[in-house]
Amino acid sequence: MKVMISQPMRGKNNQQIKEEREELVEKLKSKGYEVADTIISEEAPKNIDESIYYLSKSIAFIGNVDAVVFMKGWETARGCQIEHEVARKYGKFIMEEYE
Repeated sequence: MKVMISQPMRGKNNQQIKEEREELVEKLKSKGYEVADTIISEEAPKNIDESIYYLSKSIAFIGNVDAVVFMKGWETARGCQIEHEVARKYGKFIMEEYE
């Protein structure tokens, strides 16, 4: 099963994001899941709302996986909430991390 990770990212750089998800990625891989690399390193185009631009990329990733794993704190992160709704509405398997 191919999965992606949704995590709160506001105010974090790509290195911090990778470090936060590292343990979860290893845990998922040890259970046989294929974890999609969904960290977006490209810069948003000029004169565009960055948040919406990156959210649109994340939604596109949801279309390419079987499940979405939501990391702790997703409930209060606007982008994660939207990803959760998309995943739910489109019948993706959802796993929520509360630890």
